[in-house]
Amino acid sequence: MSVKTLQDLLAEGVEGRGVLVRSDLNVPLDDNGQITDPGRIIASVPTLKALVEAGAKVVVTAHLGRPKGEPDPKFSLAPVAVKLAELLGRNVQLAGDVVGYDALSRSEGLTDGDVLLLENVRFDPRETSKDDGERAKLAAALVELVGEDGAFVSDGFGVVHRKQASVFDVAALLPHYAGTLVAAEVEVLGKLTEDARRPYAVVLGGSKVSDKLAVIEALAPKVDTLVIGGGMCFTFLAAQGLPVGTSLLQEEMIDTCKELLDRYADVIHLPRDIVVADGFAADAESKVVQANEIPDGWMGLDIGPESVHRFAALLTEAKTVFWNGPMGVFEFEKFAAGTRGVAEAIVIATGKGAFTVVGGGDSAAAVRTLGLPDDGFSHISTGGGASLEYLEGKELPGIAVLEG
Repeated sequence: MSVKTLQDLLAEGVEGRGVLVRSDLNVPLDDNGQITDPGRIIASVPTLKALVEAGAKVVVTAHLGRPKGEPDPKFSLAPVAVKLAELLGRNVQLAGDVVGYDALSRSEGLTDGDVLLLENVRFDPRETSKDDGERAKLAAALVELVGEDGAFVSDGFGVVHRKQASVFDVAALLPHYAGTLVAAEVEVLGKLTEDARRPYAVVLGGSKVSDKLAVIEALAPKVDTLVIGGGMCFTFLAAQGLPVGTSLLQEEMIDTCKELLDRYADVIHLPRDIVVADGFAADAESKVVQANEIPDGWMGLDIGPESVHRFAALLTEAKTVFWNGPMGVFEFEKFAAGTRGVAEAIVIATGKGAFTVVGGGDSAAAVRTLGLPDDGFSHISTGGGASLEYLEGKELPGIAVLEG
């Protein structure tokens, strides 16, 4: 990636300058508004801390959830501001709006080393507008908060695949730099596409084949092993003519899965046994059955122990591993063994010198939920969707604009 980085900006000098940072602070909250996984906030700290310590006046913009282009208290960044202040060890102001009176007055009052977090940028409908002019207006208002001598640091890798005002349009108006997180993510993904050591294994899970189809087609010709689990595996099993009970199934994808199995029979590995349940609940009755014996009225919620053993044998010998998507409903302890077993196999591979990447999203959440060590993986991405689109070979607008 031939772009200027945070280190270039720091070398140029930021003391007394306004710096707008696009971070990814889209963390999960429970019903009480408490953060359940602060991983993305933690990942944002190195860039913000470096700017603060260099004397910049830091204005942070980010989103949370999917508000409908207007203020919604349940999507406020208030709990994020509290956690960010704790991690930075200093006060973090939270503006009451995105680019309105409060944001402008607070930004004008910033002194060197201060941090201002703007309210959820998606409260403004222009952030995600398809109208270039509308996005440009919001971008101009964001730029006003840091002044004409300001700079823009893109550090939200989880949103660089979106052509949005705070990601794409702002970079066209200010000197722009890749933050520590974005630069590291692109470097890591480059290793997966350009310089992967073999054997190269990819583990894909999650709900839908359609969500992962492009990455399957992009990676299957390049890897030695493609392990498929999670809800998406049942469409592949159905493509083999096997019964799947009431398991998650995309009937419209069955023919596509047949074609993939025909083309990549020596690469794709499916579960041989399944943990099935009589309902989707943490306390549902469950049992292990062979993959070709899922009974009517039962649904698969995890891969079985034989599958874990078989997949682990492949993964522990790999030199490069990319994992995106859980093997089952890991949020329910009864159906977490498959995800845990595969993750532990990847940890073993890491310990043997393999380069291992957790592709963000639910996989990263599983690492923390299941109590697995972060240092058991070479890299844990903060951007599931961005990671997949990069590996699919798509242009990421938020990266392309930095290179322009």
